[in-house]
Amino acid sequence: MTSDFDLESYQYELEPHQIAQLPADKREQSRLLVLDCHSDRMQDMKFIDIPDFFNPGDLLVVNDTRVFPARLEGRKDSGGKVELFLLEYPDFNNSFALEEPAGLSPPGKFRCVTVTGLLKCSKKPKPGSRFFFNRDLEGEMLQYLDDSKVKVRLCFNVSSGLTPEDILLASGRIPLPPYIHRHDKDHPQDRERYQTLFARKPGAVAAPTAGLHFSESLLSKLDEKNIRIAPVTLHVGYGTFAPVRVRDIRDHKIHEEYVKIHTESAELINHTRESGKRVWAVGTTTARTLEFAAAETGQVEAKQGWCGLYIYPGYRFKVVNGLITNFHLPGSSLLFLVAALAGRTRILRAYNKAMQLDYRFYSYGDAMLIIC
Repeated sequence: MTSDFDLESYQYELEPHQIAQLPADKREQSRLLVLDCHSDRMQDMKFIDIPDFFNPGDLLVVNDTRVFPARLEGRKDSGGKVELFLLEYPDFNNSFALEEPAGLSPPGKFRCVTVTGLLKCSKKPKPGSRFFFNRDLEGEMLQYLDDSKVKVRLCFNVSSGLTPEDILLASGRIPLPPYIHRHDKDHPQDRERYQTLFARKPGAVAAPTAGLHFSESLLSKLDEKNIRIAPVTLHVGYGTFAPVRVRDIRDHKIHEEYVKIHTESAELINHTRESGKRVWAVGTTTARTLEFAAAETGQVEAKQGWCGLYIYPGYRFKVVNGLITNFHLPGSSLLFLVAALAGRTRILRAYNKAMQLDYRFYSYGDAMLIIC
């Protein structure tokens, strides 16, 4: 087995203080390590300088998914604490009405929907057990599934005129990654700063973090330079944090995530490529979406569905010319993806350089620009 497929070849030692616990004061003031694969040159820059690396007519493709407040905290009908982590945004289009559910609910009219999630509590509740999150939201344990997942019925009290979406927004917490160890994990700034300015469509349980660095003023600079932007959607799932547990990374089972590419974006991406301009993917989620959409013909096609594309060294990119990305966890599938684009030894050399320069890593950390 070559080093490119050996999980141990993707490990690195990071000092705890280099894991960003808070975002930069201003989005565009993050640092930017520029890695040019053609010259092997690295530059230490500020993210606000990134327009200098784009040419008029180039295209940035961004992920317009929106992180929803997926953590619900409450109590069981037995009195113990419970946390339900929703693994997907509820399908409110398939909700159903229920008059005054039995139990401790306040009187009212309820809209209910079935969800899949992860349950955290001291003792496993039996099917039929009730959860009470607040006066407007409660749940019922329905079924235990594989991989520690559960099926739960959520019921939203809509008597006051609030929609189920409003109630979820007010009731849930933003699901910050597990390596953020702050006491104030429900800080109001996270509701703004753990979203990109492109966020439109709720469905992600983790932010497409490369997009967090773009501010309104930076977008204006890109517009002045005639750098275009096209949105695609990939709802980042909980599997993005799943550890790789196999020695040969080719044996890893990648998680699936829902993607959607509209016709307008697909046409703009293909036109950019045909005109000889560059297509820059903002984040690994966008890169994965673009490559998934071009898998059959080499041209980006409008499509939607579940993406199980696994990118690791040896993969030949069809669409992406350059990538804006944050720094990823050692031994992670996201690190394999950037290694596939730039080369494993080159990426690890860049990571070592970033650590020497005291860059901030992971979701709230600094960024890389990979020019291929």
